[in-house]
Amino acid sequence: MKRSSGILLHPTSLPGRYGVGELGSEAVGFLDFLSGAGQTLWQVLPLGPIGEGNSPYQSYSAMAGNPLLISLDRLAERGLLDRDLLARAPELDPARVDYPAAIGFKERALRAAYARFRPSAAYERFCQEQSDWLDDYALFMALKESHDGAPWHEWEPEMVARSRAALNRARGGLAERIEYHRFVQYLFSRQYEDVRRQASSRGIRIVGDVPIFVAHDSADVWAHPDLFQLDALGRPTVVAGVPPDYFSATGQLWGNPLYRWDVMARDGYAWWVRRLRMATALYDLVRLDHFRGFEAYWEVPAADTTARRGRWVKGPGAAFFESVRRQLGGMPFIAEDLGVITPEVEELRDRFGLPGMKVLQFAFSDPASPYLPHNYTRNCVVYTGTHDNDTTLGWWDTLGRNERSFVHRYLGRKTRDVAWDMIRLAMSSVAEMAIVPLQDVLRLGSDARMNLPGTESGNWEWRYKPGALTSELREELRTLTRTYGR
Repeated sequence: MKRSSGILLHPTSLPGRYGVGELGSEAVGFLDFLSGAGQTLWQVLPLGPIGEGNSPYQSYSAMAGNPLLISLDRLAERGLLDRDLLARAPELDPARVDYPAAIGFKERALRAAYARFRPSAAYERFCQEQSDWLDDYALFMALKESHDGAPWHEWEPEMVARSRAALNRARGGLAERIEYHRFVQYLFSRQYEDVRRQASSRGIRIVGDVPIFVAHDSADVWAHPDLFQLDALGRPTVVAGVPPDYFSATGQLWGNPLYRWDVMARDGYAWWVRRLRMATALYDLVRLDHFRGFEAYWEVPAADTTARRGRWVKGPGAAFFESVRRQLGGMPFIAEDLGVITPEVEELRDRFGLPGMKVLQFAFSDPASPYLPHNYTRNCVVYTGTHDNDTTLGWWDTLGRNERSFVHRYLGRKTRDVAWDMIRLAMSSVAEMAIVPLQDVLRLGSDARMNLPGTESGNWEWRYKPGALTSELREELRTLTRTYGR
């Protein structure tokens, strides 16, 4: 694979008028910046519709797109919205996503667009081609709205159990709401495809992200309860997490339901193959979140309030990836192999030739650290930090004296620009891919952090301000990229 580099930026972090980043002109402007700076990778976080906590990793669907990302200006250009309506958009903070306000205004705008929409042959074709997930998702969202947002396991017993008669009644009574959600997914698909074409025309590959686990309150679990470890009432019996470690004495309790891998194996992991086939159609490369869970995952009793009493349970391992490779014909995946990594996890990753991840913020503890550039193999992706880390400036501000001294020794001098010194280390390494969060390119501090795991507020809100991507910054990045052959 040719040496390459790029930027990690979730589309919600793009600037724009309506309180949240969109798949419109600002996305194309960001692609222009990437191209001008010599970058060939744009990494995004999961693009699904967000649920509680606004996390892209807790989505109402593993297949659907996030309505918040739909460009309202693009809809106005198509005649689906009046400019007068857009002119009445609330004045929102350009540097943070105000989710309640943005969701409220976008919902009104999308409903107005739906009122004007007339189905076309392209729309009918989309609904037919995507029906294996779209029908369940649209029905799920319509039912969720009719139940005032309650999670599906709190609906009527016949709806929880997906009684055929109950589902048919719902399809009839909620037909208009169901069609609206199909329409919204059609808009997302068309706009995303346009951005993807724009990226491809500039030689830029999009790196997507597939979370290993899905939210309990999702169309996926409701529609396929047999694939998850649930009780008779639809509630998880065991949930996902990670064990206690240096960072947390009680571990992390994620709460996602766990798969019945034995059931999935019977049909060749068909649900997963559909999911990955869709991901590889959307993205050029796919990051497999929590890769180690495919080898073994931390299982916690659902009633527990911490992850302490969990246990390691073997995952599907090589049989899963053999089946995926056989059915998809390729493996364009990046293994997110961070955390508690065992020789078995490394063997699984290497057996299928998947590049792992190296994070420089984890590196400066020991010369033998696998995250230090002199210990890399070529088949890896190096990051200064990820969406779950502080920015490099924020990390530096909290770094201990010994680690700071190690950084200076490793660089061969005292750093005066730590964010760009780390970018230079990443770019100069033998790693085939180097990806840098935009916050580090912009030399931003902890206020620009995207997510702090284990906290429930203030996450996923950061946006960069209009005018931040200057020509000087573009040339600075381009020079560094050229210097190191990326």
